[in-house]
Amino acid sequence: WEPGEPGEPSWARPGAALGGRGLLALAAASGAAVWATWAVLLMPGFRRVPLRLQVPYQPSSPRQVANTLALLRGRAGKTVDLGSGDGRLVLEAYKQGLRPALGFELNPWLLCLANYRAWRAGYHGKISFLKKDLWKVNLSDCHNVIVFLAPSVKPPLATKLLAELPDDARVVAGRYPFPSWSPSSTVGQGLDQVWAYDIKEVRRQVQGRAQQSQV
Repeated sequence: WEPGEPGEPSWARPGAALGGRGLLALAAASGAAVWATWAVLLMPGFRRVPLRLQVPYQPSSPRQVANTLALLRGRAGKTVDLGSGDGRLVLEAYKQGLRPALGFELNPWLLCLANYRAWRAGYHGKISFLKKDLWKVNLSDCHNVIVFLAPSVKPPLATKLLAELPDDARVVAGRYPFPSWSPSSTVGQGLDQVWAYDIKEVRRQVQGRAQQSQV
């Protein structure tokens, strides 16, 4: 049928209000679109990752990016984003002078998007986005680490960071803090809040708690 012809659904007519069937059809279509996006673009990076360590992609807001870079201002050394998504945090870190800057991401579609963003900004070949499992990457030469990951990932990641990072490293966490660490500083509120942790101080805290538990 053509719009306005007999048999045209009432919800499809210009100016017509959506009825119950129209709302149901719209909801079904929206749900199908969301599932298709997940299945085609986002699921590939999760297939080899244990369920409890999977982190759905959620792009950082402009305020989250600004707050993260505020806590890294004036620092130097290798900067990495664990689960770098579309690369926006790595890109801004490079712009701020944090070099080398690189991201680790398993999803191939997000890696393509990140590389495109770097190319469009004129930084092709200067910023690296690597398809690597963050749990298998050695972070011993990293001085600035950005972490926008789910709460379930933070405890095992905290163990890895303490075991590998140098004393002068700083970790900046977005959306969720590390539950057992006390931050050196924090910026923002609500979903835009980010926390900075200086590894040397965190190690001192952990050692102090261990000594107290032995008394």
